[in-house]
Amino acid sequence: MKAGLPARLFGACLAAVLVLSAAVSGQQRPAPDWARVEEETMRHYQALVRFDTSDPPGNEKPAADYLRQALEKDGLAVQTFALEPNRPNVVARLKGTGSKRPLLIMGHTDVVNVDPAKWTHPPFSAARDGGYVYGRGTLDDKDSVTTGLMVMLMLKRLNVPLDRDVIFLAEAGEEGSTRVGIQFMVNRHFPEIDAEYCLAETGGAVREGGQVKYATVQTLEKIPRSVLLTARGTSGHGSVPLQSNPIVHLGAAIGRLGDWHATIRLNDTTRAYFSRLAQMSSGVEAERYRDVLDPQKVATVDRYFHASDPAKAAVLHATASPTIVDGGYRLNVIPSEAKAELDVRVLPDDNPDAVLESIRKAVNDPSIDVAFAPRDVRPGGATGLETDAFKAIEAAVRRQYATATLPIMSTGATDMAYLRAKGVQCYGIGPAIDAEDAPKGFGSHSDQERIVESELHRFVRFAWDIVTELAARR
Repeated sequence: MKAGLPARLFGACLAAVLVLSAAVSGQQRPAPDWARVEEETMRHYQALVRFDTSDPPGNEKPAADYLRQALEKDGLAVQTFALEPNRPNVVARLKGTGSKRPLLIMGHTDVVNVDPAKWTHPPFSAARDGGYVYGRGTLDDKDSVTTGLMVMLMLKRLNVPLDRDVIFLAEAGEEGSTRVGIQFMVNRHFPEIDAEYCLAETGGAVREGGQVKYATVQTLEKIPRSVLLTARGTSGHGSVPLQSNPIVHLGAAIGRLGDWHATIRLNDTTRAYFSRLAQMSSGVEAERYRDVLDPQKVATVDRYFHASDPAKAAVLHATASPTIVDGGYRLNVIPSEAKAELDVRVLPDDNPDAVLESIRKAVNDPSIDVAFAPRDVRPGGATGLETDAFKAIEAAVRRQYATATLPIMSTGATDMAYLRAKGVQCYGIGPAIDAEDAPKGFGSHSDQERIVESELHRFVRFAWDIVTELAARR
């Protein structure tokens, strides 16, 4: 009996220590009151959506002032930086121990323009109807701005000890005026936002029938270029058709470009994307995704994607979409010149001059000049898949969405490009959206843009998991 007593005492002491440790740990990482968080999230979200921050003209100041007041009310240090008075960028910072480099949370306060007559709910009403919130910017990008705001407020209120600074940037000008937003911040105030990791927009979970199928994280993006086709010929009377008619030549060239296929090149992101898709799929679909990884078969798959799933074809190579055609000035005059502009997106590791030469060969017409035109060309840069940040995102996806994570290369441009060029590892995340919403006109930039209320709240919890995993003191 006496020999067993110390063992029992040891066990009791050990249990007490474990309970005390758990209590201390709980004090270090307190959980938010999610019911109260959701109420406040919706209040801030609706307030931000109701500001008309259409770009152009891009008057983001009312939204920026609102964010500053909300942050300062809870004692956060806030700075504003503005190239133009009505277009400020808001920066808030919570200090950590400095044992790790900072984490940046970013969202933009401007939105694209609207035609109010086409909206069922007024575009800046933030109307709640049937479990959705409607309004311009509900998906692009005031969900990210609100989420960043809530994460900062919760970190501050719960006094979460941090190993790294957490920085919040609400930027202006993303929808077409980057000179007043991210370029201004990177070129003139980069020390205020310099970070190891950045969380921004463009990823998200995809729902079908209300169930999440997978989640995407943007780790790479294509680079936008503009190519101008200029066809020249002899002008004349419209009653006498001419073989040199520039409009005829230009039309034929545009038709040839419709079947132009640039050199296929996979990178770490697209290779992981198709590999994981193959693992998630079955039958013919899985085989097709595996074939993308086979240099001998990928061209055939590209042809299939080109006709049936153009979004997947667009990540395999450079693309060119004719978007503007200009030719002629009156009905009975054959013009001497006609022009077409191409929206060209090249891979981050493409040689732009080689892409231009490939387009020139596809045009195959000496009467047409093919040249780059001025455009806001984003810098290149990549984000790794073997980082603590990507692992934290994958873990949060499993916890909040119970699904797999697909790294993606965005075919569109984002402000993360400017940060990647400075060495910041950027990851695009977002809320869950219904796959059928965009085709029905409920997606970003649409006339009925909306978000599922419950998914806005889940996105806040998702972002909280990522930030606390990366920044909270161990």
